[in-house]
Amino acid sequence: MNKIFDWFFKPPVDGPAAIILLRLMAGSVFLWEGLMKFVFPNLGVGRFTKLGFPAPHFLATADAWLEIIGGTFLILGFLTRPVAMLFVIEMLVAMLSTKIPLYLGTYPLPLPPVPPQVGFWAVLHEIRSEYAQLVCSLFVILVGPGRWSLEMVFQENKSLKRTTRFRERFKPVSGTVNRAGTLH
Repeated sequence: MNKIFDWFFKPPVDGPAAIILLRLMAGSVFLWEGLMKFVFPNLGVGRFTKLGFPAPHFLATADAWLEIIGGTFLILGFLTRPVAMLFVIEMLVAMLSTKIPLYLGTYPLPLPPVPPQVGFWAVLHEIRSEYAQLVCSLFVILVGPGRWSLEMVFQENKSLKRTTRFRERFKPVSGTVNRAGTLH
């Protein structure tokens, strides 16, 4: 159980600093998409209603808050693995609930404005955003948040505290030692 907890909440932070670029890209898209669900009802409750989700108001609101809070956490590099896992689930649900009907021609939302509008090619064109978000989230799960993250700061602070406690515990005692090995 401790291994699972450690895997989720103590990810590797020794990856390249450039990981922040992927976290910034994915996190910012989640953040602004979450905000837009509140600003534009057709992107939140309206969309969830048309797609046939149960309790669309509750689910759209919960999803918006997940995207706002989780997107911010992803940008900051805080709780990246649990947040990225939630985003992977969200992207899979989004892909399955919207792209299968688009492929079958039963899409309840307005069709794309230009061809292809239904079928395989329409799905490939329309899935690009969800696919990019999914892959970025999977990357963060596998590699960790990188050096420029709050998780790195927290892990360094814990390591520094442990080192300080260790040094204090084994600090050399002042004084001199004679040939017999006793302290004076």
